[in-house]
Amino acid sequence: MKISTKGRYALRLMIDIALHSNGGNVLLKDVSEREGISLKYLEQIVNALCKAGYLKSRRGSQGGYKMTRKPEEYTVGDILRVTEGDMAPVSCLEGGENLCPRRNACPTIKFWTGLYDAIKTYIDGTTIADLAREAENVSDNFEYYI
Repeated sequence: MKISTKGRYALRLMIDIALHSNGGNVLLKDVSEREGISLKYLEQIVNALCKAGYLKSRRGSQGGYKMTRKPEEYTVGDILRVTEGDMAPVSCLEGGENLCPRRNACPTIKFWTGLYDAIKTYIDGTTIADLAREAENVSDNFEYYI
């Protein structure tokens, strides 16, 4: 499984909003500059997150984007499923019920199910707030020299 730039950038977008919103809206242009991500690409990502109900937009002088819930209430899994789809490692596990005609005789299904459970446990056990705290810790460790 490989997470696309869309999924990685969606996480960076949500972390940036968590860190810079201060209860208000965050301009996508500012996120683009801070994160080094194309504004056009961020617009595509933000549209998907708005449709999912994770972000809301506001136009005007106080405009921008804001989370609809607290960062603690979004998991990495929530965001990746919007941008990447089901996180199942094999197609027979996508969408819930396994309809594969070989499911009862498959020698690898137990392995794939275990891997899928581990993926879900990890991505659903990590929140945007966790990643935002980690981002703050990383930025606190920078040393500046003149």
